[in-house]
Amino acid sequence: MITELVCGAVALVLYLNTLNADFCYDDSRAIKTNQDLLPETPWINILHDDFWGTLLTHSGSHKSFRPLCTFSFRLNHSLDGLRPWGYHLVNVVLHAAATGLFTALCRPLLGRGAWSLLAGLLFASHPAHTEAVAGVVGRADVGAALLFLMSLLSYARHCRLRAAYGSASRNCQTGGCGGLCAWTWLWLLGSLGCAASSMLWKEQGVMVLAVSAAYDLFVFQQLRLRQAAVILFGKKRNTSVLVSLTVLTCSGVLLLAARLYWMGNKPPNFSNSDNPAADSPSFLTRTLTFFYLPAANAWLLLCPDQLSFDWSMDALPLVRTVADWRNLHTVAFYAGISLLAWFGLRSISSRSAKAKEANVNSPVANGKSLTNGQIYNPPDANHNDHNTSSEPGTPKANGKTTLNGNGFTKPTHCTPGIAHPSHPRTTTLPSTENLVVFSLGLLSLPFLPATNLFFYVGFVIAERVLYIPSMGFCLLVAVGARALHIRLRTRGLRAVLLGLCTGLVLVYSIKTMMRNRDWGNEEMLYRSGISVNPAKAWGNLGNVLKNQGKMAKAERAYRNALYYRGNMADMLYNLGLLLQENDRSSEALHYYKLAIGSRPTLASAYLNTGIILMNQGSLDEARRTFVTCADIPDENLKDPHAHKSSVTSCLYNLGKLLHEQGLQEEALTVYNKALQKMPRQFAPQSLYNMMGEAYMRLNRLEEAGHWYQESLRAKPDHIPAHLTYAKLLSIIVNVDLCTSPQNLYSLLDFYMGNIRDPMGQRTKAEYYYRRAIQLGPTKGNCYMHYGQFLLEQSRLGEAAEMAVRAADLDSSEFDVVFSAAHMLRQASLNEAAERHYELAAKLRPDYPAALMNLGAILHLNGRLPQAEANYLRALQLKPDDVITQSNLRKLWNIMERQGLRTMQGP
Repeated sequence: MITELVCGAVALVLYLNTLNADFCYDDSRAIKTNQDLLPETPWINILHDDFWGTLLTHSGSHKSFRPLCTFSFRLNHSLDGLRPWGYHLVNVVLHAAATGLFTALCRPLLGRGAWSLLAGLLFASHPAHTEAVAGVVGRADVGAALLFLMSLLSYARHCRLRAAYGSASRNCQTGGCGGLCAWTWLWLLGSLGCAASSMLWKEQGVMVLAVSAAYDLFVFQQLRLRQAAVILFGKKRNTSVLVSLTVLTCSGVLLLAARLYWMGNKPPNFSNSDNPAADSPSFLTRTLTFFYLPAANAWLLLCPDQLSFDWSMDALPLVRTVADWRNLHTVAFYAGISLLAWFGLRSISSRSAKAKEANVNSPVANGKSLTNGQIYNPPDANHNDHNTSSEPGTPKANGKTTLNGNGFTKPTHCTPGIAHPSHPRTTTLPSTENLVVFSLGLLSLPFLPATNLFFYVGFVIAERVLYIPSMGFCLLVAVGARALHIRLRTRGLRAVLLGLCTGLVLVYSIKTMMRNRDWGNEEMLYRSGISVNPAKAWGNLGNVLKNQGKMAKAERAYRNALYYRGNMADMLYNLGLLLQENDRSSEALHYYKLAIGSRPTLASAYLNTGIILMNQGSLDEARRTFVTCADIPDENLKDPHAHKSSVTSCLYNLGKLLHEQGLQEEALTVYNKALQKMPRQFAPQSLYNMMGEAYMRLNRLEEAGHWYQESLRAKPDHIPAHLTYAKLLSIIVNVDLCTSPQNLYSLLDFYMGNIRDPMGQRTKAEYYYRRAIQLGPTKGNCYMHYGQFLLEQSRLGEAAEMAVRAADLDSSEFDVVFSAAHMLRQASLNEAAERHYELAAKLRPDYPAALMNLGAILHLNGRLPQAEANYLRALQLKPDDVITQSNLRKLWNIMERQGLRTMQGP
């Protein structure tokens, strides 16, 4: 227990500096924008959506069904919202627990000495685990590993109880066999339950069933390959073992079939950039690359010097020819694995073949020859492997070595892998060969789903996928170090070996702590990945710099990303968005069109293209762009929620365009279509408000009021809805009672709750105007609308005050300044009105109405020559304006009477 606690504590300490880290990389989509984490989303949605919040049966779903992991995120969200600290704390605690359980698994395999401690410390400190622990989405791997180990340990317990029950049944030495049998199968059910839970935490977890079978055959039964075949399929097959393995196999098949059915019986679709080899038309390229990828992953376990948050987009170039030097790595990797497997699975030497044949009828316990095991007294923690025999760890039973004729040990009064009750300190440690086989199984079997052997996966290398396989690597290193320690004869050489092992743990620990710093924030993480994946790293770094307000650096980062990979639609779009936000619309439009050319389904690029065209006055082209965007299906898209949001925004802007053109019925048709396509996460308040505006233009006040109220329900602090609803209420006050009093009263019933007092209605309208000002005290538009309401109520002084405030706050907004000038003129504050008309004319010097109104106020204020100049400028812009012509003639009459003009113009 102390060893497990020490290793768990080391794991905890190494990752304490990640608790202050921010969300990084995939955390945003899995957590910050995942609707399944929100309290208003039904819990049952977790069972129907993938890890990223997309419906599993959707063609663009990642098919990553991990409801238990998503459930843990939702618990985090319910306790502490989106504060990263709590999410990171859970990850670190899970890693410490997984480290403790892994050390507990190693202890009966390696003994209580330094070797199980070495395996646990290697797992605690391995730098390849940083992505899984420091990245919040890596919780899928860490949590699955914890349940993976629980399942494996439960199965190991089942094996021990199964052997004890078999021994008790044959020898009839103990009673209560029925209870022992029940516990045997309860532990098996517990193992299956943990395996299912591990799979529901991450798909990789189901492979624990295959690892459990390997444990049963090669660790507990301590068999070689030929012996395993005899026990399973020979004449004297072990029925109880065969039943256990059959249950594991059937359970695995059922779990995989259920998962396949639940995700719609379809594999996921991935883009070319995620897994370029899968999309290669060349069979040779696919084969060579897929054979090379396990070697590359193994190198990350062996020498995790170069790590990256993302290995996509040709970060690992395809192996296209046999002449590629990386094929040597592939050959070396598979040769090494084959040699290790041959070493562990080879048959008993020919030297003992005859003895083995003679021993066919030797005593059998649990269906297997007692000569197959090696029985040890457990090594002392401080003197592990320091045995007096020529080979440390010589098999013993009760302090005495008992040999059969075949040279293998025969334990006395105990079955393989089981300490007899009368000898509590007697235990079995597997041979080095068996541990090598099990280590290779623990290393390779959980990695099989990532090999592209059964189906294509959406990554080339993903470091967090190595979290579970690294258990096999750490165990294999510890087994090798122990075997080498046994063979070294001098104390000095053994000390050197222990020093090297200690140094490896220290190097791993230092590298892990340094890598944790990279995962502390997105900027450091993306900078650290430039050397491995420059296109993706520069692009993501550009997003970070843009959010920090460093626009010039962000633009350089985007252009660097496009230098390495010029057809990245996301980067083209992001660069266009940056340029658009910096008033470089023409350049932005160019990059949006390039993004659409690279990915014709990128709805957000269509959206911003349409907005720029609309602002430039190209209304027909903008309309066509919005219509095209609205017709793009969301099939096979990676993020259908974001796509639907962009499509809804396109429809909203199309409806707004039609609304401004006076086509209210068409606008409402488009708005209703937007309602049908609107995803759950879309903020609908602006859409509802515009629907209210359209209905009010059609004089359908009841429907207008309904949608204004819906807007306020969706977002109670939505300022435009306060202003428009207040405007509606003020219009109802001014309805001509003589035309349709009955209709008016019905409207008042609808809005006021049976209050039929126009004065009360006016008060309610004023409440919403004031509420808008409270919500936006720095928005001049709120004061402007309230001032117009006061002007309608003949409260001229208050209206003038609101006008001045509005113009002071939004002095660069023409509409606000122009309306303020009008209100000041209505309040007979002509000097103030003149100043504001002058400001409005400066803001839009080519707008005839601004010049005409400036001329009119100058006319009233007696500044006749200036008034004449502005009238004439207005007529140059709009020669047929009747009001300006009439005012100019009046002005000339006055100027002639005053002698300021001797001849009237045309």
